[in-house]
Amino acid sequence: MKIKKNYLKGKSVFYVSLVVITVTSLTVYLTGINYNRTVTSNLYLSLAIIGTTLFLFMTYGLYKGIGLKDNFPSFKPFKKGRYISDIGFSGDLPDLAVGDGIAGVLVSILLWIAITIAFALLLLLLEALIWLSLFIILAMLYWVFFRALKLVFSKVKTTKGDLTLALLYSISYTALYLGWIFGIVYVTQILR
Repeated sequence: MKIKKNYLKGKSVFYVSLVVITVTSLTVYLTGINYNRTVTSNLYLSLAIIGTTLFLFMTYGLYKGIGLKDNFPSFKPFKKGRYISDIGFSGDLPDLAVGDGIAGVLVSILLWIAITIAFALLLLLLEALIWLSLFIILAMLYWVFFRALKLVFSKVKTTKGDLTLALLYSISYTALYLGWIFGIVYVTQILR
């Protein structure tokens, strides 16, 4: 008789991870206002809560023999020049000096309207870049979370039913995944 293996879907794990990080960060920040904690203290507390949650999740998954299933949509490969062609800008702007009198006022008003429209278009472009950046950050988080957890859960064959080994793997991977962030914050604090 073949034993059915339990799988968690990658999308679900990713969304739950984002919710946990957001709720933890907001909770620590909002409670830190009342206790006058520093930003560094709030970061340490957030990382400790996230690390504990990650440790417990990995321990449970390794002990129970849970695997991850990749159900994310695949993205089209990016081809250079496909969306925005290479545009060269020399940086030379025309001289916009206008004369005095009614003609100068009218030209100034028209230039004001044109520059306002140009700034509105630039803000729209900036907004698109921000959304693109957010998409890239989410894709990186997916890769870190999903690939990292897939690596952890590849050890399921040896840890299923062995709590000591599951705890050992979980504490090791938690230290690897969060230790470098603690290290960066600590070194930054020392160098200040």
